[in-house]
Amino acid sequence: MVWVFWRLNADERVADVRFTEDELRVTLMDGRTISAPLAWYPRLLHATKKQRKNWRTCGAGYGIHWPDIDEDLSTEGLLRGAPHRCLKQ
Repeated sequence: MVWVFWRLNADERVADVRFTEDELRVTLMDGRTISAPLAWYPRLLHATKKQRKNWRTCGAGYGIHWPDIDEDLSTEGLLRGAPHRCLKQ
C-alpha cells in the first residue's frame, strides 16, 4: 500500500489589517482571518484610529509594521496566539 500526502500551500502573508473596538483582525493571502484582543498589544490598544490605519507589511509579507507607534507583529506569532511579550509572565 502506498500513502500519498498532499501538502497544502497555505499563504500566511498579510493581505489586510482591520480593527474593531476591541480586536485586531488580520486577513491572510490564503483567505484565513486571525483575530486577537487589542488588550494583548498595548501600543495598538492605545493608538489612535489614524495610527492604527498607518500599517505596512514587512518581513516579505509575513509581518506588520506600524511606524507611528513603532509596533511590529508577525503572522507566526498571531497564529500561535502569542500576546505581546510585556504581558507574558
